[in-house]
Amino acid sequence: MSNLAHFDESGRAQMVDVGGKTATRRMAVAEGLIRMKPETLALIRDGGHKKGDVLAVARVAGIMGAKRTSELVPLCHLLTLTKVAIDLEPLVEAPAIYCRAVVETRDRTGVEMEALCAVQVTLLTIYDMCKAVDRGMCIESVRLLEKAGGKSGHWRRGDSAYA
Repeated sequence: MSNLAHFDESGRAQMVDVGGKTATRRMAVAEGLIRMKPETLALIRDGGHKKGDVLAVARVAGIMGAKRTSELVPLCHLLTLTKVAIDLEPLVEAPAIYCRAVVETRDRTGVEMEALCAVQVTLLTIYDMCKAVDRGMCIESVRLLEKAGGKSGHWRRGDSAYA
């Protein structure tokens, strides 16, 4: 268990002590998508949903999700985020909506979890707003694309599944 920082020597869960780390710029990018019926995508794209602008609401939800990650993931640190950007792209041929989240901070630990949470909450919000017309929607391939900053430095997946 010594390689897993969230466990002590006895195997008990612990929050990692980041108090001795230097605050530096940290950035993470995550992606995912939600597949749906073509009619559902058309409804969203054309602004015909009776609940309003689905993508605008989902974007705000994703930002809120990033900001509240430490309340959802038990051992995450509460971070002051300096940027959360949510990009949404309808993919007509899929049919799906692609989501990409970029999260930044100047802190002692990274924002990978915040970027991943932002994508999940964005896509869950799309599902929630559209489930009355399409219960078969499927959230897929949520993953980290890139992270920068901190002791481990820069990492990039090298490919995006969709964009």
